[in-house]
Formats: sequence, structure tokens, C-alpha cells
Amino acid sequence: MRILTAADIAEVADFRDLIETLRVAFRTPPVAPLRHHHTIERPDGEPVSTLLIMPAWTDFRGQGTSARGYTGVKIVSVVPDNKLRNLPSVVGAYLLLSGQSGLPLALIDGQSLTLWRTASASALASGYLSRTDSSKLLMVGAGALAPYLIRAHCAVRPISQVLVWNRSADRAQRLLGKLSDLPVQMAFTDDLEGAVRGADIISCATMSEVPLIQGQWLTSGQHLDLVGAFKPTMREVDSHTVTKARVFCDTREGALREAGDLVIPIAEGRLSPDDVAGDLFDLCRGERAGRRFYDQITLFKSVGAASEDLAVAAHVFARA
Repeated sequence: MRILTAADIAEVADFRDLIETLRVAFRTPPVAPLRHHHTIERPDGEPVSTLLIMPAWTDFRGQGTSARGYTGVKIVSVVPDNKLRNLPSVVGAYLLLSGQSGLPLALIDGQSLTLWRTASASALASGYLSRTDSSKLLMVGAGALAPYLIRAHCAVRPISQVLVWNRSADRAQRLLGKLSDLPVQMAFTDDLEGAVRGADIISCATMSEVPLIQGQWLTSGQHLDLVGAFKPTMREVDSHTVTKARVFCDTREGALREAGDLVIPIAEGRLSPDDVAGDLFDLCRGERAGRRFYDQITLFKSVGAASEDLAVAAHVFARA
């Protein structure tokens, strides 16, 4: 069994390749049961952590990521106060097995795999939903996922300006330092409303439980990429935002159960499940149109899917 580190993944990963790998995976998906959520109580005063277990396997009846066949499972811990320890909030490992024999093939750095596949899924969606001339990107949040999202969006759209908003200006400045090689203008802003109003693409990767983006700030033609909230109690935008947009998600089953950005407006009666225009399966198969006109506001809600992990793990394993 091979051990693939974050450095091993970075050596072979490329956003354009991974986007196409995910496109194929959503056209012919593996079997991917809804992930398991387990809440882990912490010492008094510390926020609870979450254990996620995400299995997937090739469907040998004719669908899957590869004729060779794989089985995989990702085990992830989400520990919100890890930032106080200077550690990432999302950590874990991915075990890739032979789909035929069940023998372990590789143990892959789960955090790095998650970062690459999550950003690639957002960029895949952006290719269908954002305007082709989008040049101004706003990144809300400066955590571990933020540099991957910025690079992924730059891979599919002609981004020339990037603004970063974060509650901690120091973290935002450190993020900008990691992206000094990108040929774009980059800056920190503390004016979230103004930054939203001026952006073509707004990407959010936070653990907020209260709306950060207000629907009244939105302007025509924008695309929102919502990544951070992964529980029904978490949200990054208000209900008004969702009602103004043509809404898509990565997987309908997962998003309508787990994404507070959708679950809460549905509970309020502001949104219906039928108002979700489709998911990445629909977009990649050409069964639903994405952006229908230039001035339309679009929204993509990602909660993550085990099918994405399996596709990217198999891709990395084959090239490492």
C-alpha cells in the first residue's frame, strides 16, 4: 500500500485535469451513499467537533470512475477551534481499495484531497454558471480552502482582480502571501458589502452560522459559490440571496439535507426543493441548462460528495 502525502498530491494535481475528471465522474457516477455525520462532544466551553465518514465504490454494472474499479472511504474530523491551535479545521485520511479484490492500494492525505476536490467542484460548477467574462473574484474567508478556491476559479475564468474579506486581517494577509505567484491584482478589504456589490464571482468558505452575504447587496449577473456551511444550522447567505438566484448544488440529496443555506429558506417557506434547478449530475450530463442569460444571478451550493473524493483519489493514485 502506498502512502500519498499532500506534497505527492500537489506534484501531480492540476485544476484543469481535476475538473475534467470530476465532469466524467458526475456523468457516470460511482455508488456513493449519503455520508455519515457524528457529533463529538468536547470539553466545556469548546465547540463540538464532527466526524464524517464518506464511502463510495465503482458500480460494476457499467458505471463508475474507471473500468479497473475502486472502493474508497474518507474519514474526516471537523474541529472548529483548531484555528486557535494553528491547525486546519478539517483533517482526515482517505483509504483507496481495489474494487475487485478489496486490497488497500493507498492511504492518501485526506485534508489535501478534500481541498483539491472541493475547489475543483466549485470551478466545474462555475464553468456552467458564472459569466464567461467574469474578472473580479471576492473570496470570503481565509482558511485552508481559500487559496485552492482562488486558483481553481482563476483556472476557468479570466480573473484579473481578487479581493479577500476575513474577520482576521492578519489571516487574510497571510493568504495573499501564498498567492503572490498569481498574475492578478490582490488585496484585502474590510468592506464586505462594497466588495460583494463589485464582484463577478463571490466564493464563500467559512464556518459561519449566521448570514454573511445579504441579498440586497447583489447585482445582476453575479455568481455565488457557497462552500463552507455543511450542516443544516450553518449558512453563509440570507434567504433573500437564495430567492434571487438560479440555484444549483453538487448533489441534490446531500444539499437538501445538510446545507443550511437551502434548508433554512425551505423551512421558512421562502424556497421549495423544486426551486433548486439542478445539481452537478444534471449540468455535466447536459440535462439542465446552467446560466440562461447574461444578467441572471446564479448560486452553487457545495456540501461535498464521496463520489468526488473517489474520482480525485483514483486520479491522483494513477498519476503519483
